[in-house]
Amino acid sequence: MTSTLKRSVHAVSLATGRLTTGGRVLPSFLVTGAQRSGTTSLYRALAQHPLILKPVLRKGVHYFDMAYDRGLPWYRAHFPLRATASRLSHRYGCRPQAFESAPYYLFHPLAASRIAEDLPGVKLIALVRDPVERAFSAHSHELARGFETEPSFARAVELEEERLAGAADALVSSPHSASHAHRHHAYLARGRYAEQLTRLERLVGRERLLVLDSGLFFTRPEVVHDRVLEFLGLPHIGDPVFERHNARPRPAPMPESLRRELAGHFEESDALLARWLGAEPSWRR
Repeated sequence: MTSTLKRSVHAVSLATGRLTTGGRVLPSFLVTGAQRSGTTSLYRALAQHPLILKPVLRKGVHYFDMAYDRGLPWYRAHFPLRATASRLSHRYGCRPQAFESAPYYLFHPLAASRIAEDLPGVKLIALVRDPVERAFSAHSHELARGFETEPSFARAVELEEERLAGAADALVSSPHSASHAHRHHAYLARGRYAEQLTRLERLVGRERLLVLDSGLFFTRPEVVHDRVLEFLGLPHIGDPVFERHNARPRPAPMPESLRRELAGHFEESDALLARWLGAEPSWRR
């Protein structure tokens, strides 16, 4: 399907959704990030469950970060009909749950408060990955997508502070604005997970937040999948196929001196993660 045809299908589907917005469900849970931590793989595994309803059009709606000015009816138009949910509830004897996955939700300075206000009771799932590997992977990802012009990861890291200077404050002061650098060049900042999780926890409560170690998900996906179902209160139905999505080839290995430097940068933040994970992060063991 060509990009033009995809846009046309998307426009028609969204228009239809808006006409029926009152008869559509809102998400019961969100996969909020972190970027390059397995969110797409988790999304596709969960979407195989018959009682988990994905968005009608795409994985992430990006309402709470990039499209909040469009309003809640626009957001609701992206999700399945209540009639669909009702049929599934009757068939399986358990209420279906809709969801979406948008990794920028975890990092955007306003997303958490917007989620707390518009989706009271929603549950949030965050994956955390070795922040050094996450940063390296993110640079390859942004470079491949054309959002990064600096081919050297080391140089991109050097430029980050300058690129991001004032970006978060600008997003807060101008709530419907966007920042290319904040979204695409935050290699280290996105890996300081404790700051972002503290913000989420303060707004939605600890009991509604599940933090998962991507290292465990990559090696033992069945264990993590079962933990998610338990968190959501859903029965285990069928066995999903686990695949790793969006992996990017690396142009060259990271120099060990840079790896050690970045590991030191994240030392304090990483040490705080055990409170959310219930164990030391896999990359610190």
